[in-house]
Amino acid sequence: MTTSLLTNNTTSSSSSGGSISNAIGANGEMSNLFTTLLVAQIKNQNPLEPNDPSEFVSQLTQLSQTETLQKLSSQTTLNGALLESLQTLGLGGQVGGQVTVTSSSVQLGDGAVAGSFELGATSAKTTLVLTSDGGTERRIDLGTRSAGNVDFSLDRSTLGLPAGRYAIRVEADQQAAPAISLQGTLSSVRLAANGGVVVDVSSVGETAPDAITAFHGRTTAQP
Repeated sequence: MTTSLLTNNTTSSSSSGGSISNAIGANGEMSNLFTTLLVAQIKNQNPLEPNDPSEFVSQLTQLSQTETLQKLSSQTTLNGALLESLQTLGLGGQVGGQVTVTSSSVQLGDGAVAGSFELGATSAKTTLVLTSDGGTERRIDLGTRSAGNVDFSLDRSTLGLPAGRYAIRVEADQQAAPAISLQGTLSSVRLAANGGVVVDVSSVGETAPDAITAFHGRTTAQP
């Protein structure tokens, strides 16, 4: 009688092991190692004290959840790459057009650079500060400015500055320095070594696409 019970238990366990193995194997190649380990666990269990079948079900459930998360992660990565490709294509179509970008530096060349910033409150003394790579500051007094948008233009020849890159910031009465927006021509779009997208704007140089706050299209040549 005992022999019969042991035989039945062993047969039942083997059957359960085969079913679980088939179910796990259907989940994909990543489950092969888990399948091997689980089948070995089932075959080598003590017939007198067989493991609770719910433990195997729990392990199978955990495997399924893990593989689902892995698939979601892979899908998210794929979607991210697709979005970057679409972004590159979209930005490529804007090359040659005028854009506005947020930047803490400005590239001064032959032409004037238009820019703006927004004040949260009236400022009795508003100053635009340009700092060269060598640390030399050029302070431009903008006087009293009301709350809201403030436009400005930078022409290096008028300011007597050499061509080059300058850090730029705004000093206003009892206010945090506002973000500065600069207008320029979108010169190129490229993929960086890390897979990210880099844009080149004439008044700023290379920057991230999310620095662009507005597209103004191409300037129509006058006849």
